[in-house]
Amino acid sequence: MKKIDPTVLRETVYVLAWTLVLSGLMQAVFLIGSWWDVTVMFGNLLGGSVAVLHFFLLGITVQNAIGKDEKDIKNSMKLSLTLRNFMVIAAAAVAFLIPNAFNIIAMLVSLLFPSIAVKLRPMFIKKDEKAGDATDE
Repeated sequence: MKKIDPTVLRETVYVLAWTLVLSGLMQAVFLIGSWWDVTVMFGNLLGGSVAVLHFFLLGITVQNAIGKDEKDIKNSMKLSLTLRNFMVIAAAAVAFLIPNAFNIIAMLVSLLFPSIAVKLRPMFIKKDEKAGDATDE
């Protein structure tokens, strides 16, 4: 097994941090709206965990694809996407089938948090890093 690339770890920690912040905000919204109960917390934990794991596994897949030929890259990316999506669907099914334990809305909303984190990422890149990226292209 290859060592995990520091970039994959750094970006996963970034996504995890934003997932925690956004989870806290979502919990606050449920609390303010008087909709909060323990199922909201468990739904949020399930969805956030699956979402961060999905992002991490994507990073590992991309890391492992480096150096392969185009056909192998395409096949491994397709397989990885299929398995990662199955993981998300399975988690959503668990939340749906056990509504006494998981709030399905909190679970589904928390699946969006890594996407939000990725979209916010350019705001937190230092100017030196942006200049380095522009010269690399």
